Amino acid sequence: MKQALLAIAALAALTVPALPAHAASRDPVKVLNATTVPGHGVRFTGSVTWMDGTDERGARDLKGAFQFGKKGIAAFDITLKDGDEQQRVLGIGKTGYYSGGLIGGLLPEGKTWFKEKNRGMPDSWSQFINPAEAKTLARLLKNGTTKGGTVSGSITVKELKAVSTWVSAARLGNEHDGVKISYKLTLSSAGLVSRVTSSYTITEDGTPYTTTVDSRYTGWGGKVSIKAPAPSTVTTKIR
Repeated sequence: MKQALLAIAALAALTVPALPAHAASRDPVKVLNATTVPGHGVRFTGSVTWMDGTDERGARDLKGAFQFGKKGIAAFDITLKDGDEQQRVLGIGKTGYYSGGLIGGLLPEGKTWFKEKNRGMPDSWSQFINPAEAKTLARLLKNGTTKGGTVSGSITVKELKAVSTWVSAARLGNEHDGVKISYKLTLSSAGLVSRVTSSYTITEDGTPYTTTVDSRYTGWGGKVSIKAPAPSTVTTKIR
């Protein structure tokens, strides 16, 4: 009898599949912190869709990168393309560089970059949700509901300002603090964010306008080097 029981136990051990390594629960914030190494970062692409309740249209394409420093994000490089118009924004430490778009037509002859304070997120058609910021990611996980490899929830602009330098540095008036942003994060098997979809609605003159931003993140931990433009192309004056 004892030999029979041992045989059954051995058979059971052979028939129960081993759990894959990535099935173990990972803390996305700890994984992000471990990935935050100076001189490395993450790259992203994205698209913006705008709807006024009856009409939906593609409004913008995004492409860029975040570079890590000793304390989180040290620099970013983002290109925003609206149809035939293209803007590029660099944020390096506390300094911002802006090229193209409306600012491009206001620069003195021979200058292609305008230099001023780093304003973080370029505008409201950029991705509000920055998964490369540990404090932001922690709040999103706290506010949201995790199911499998996705986290869904909502957060107000005011809440984001409290944790996200990307948002708090932007030119956003307090009148927008109550705007609620719905979000969905997709996590990779490594515990890093691979996709962010966010949307918010603002009503003007009785018409609701909804903006949705879909961003994808790749190359977490890869080398990223973002440098300031050549000094000869930069100005602090506009015409």
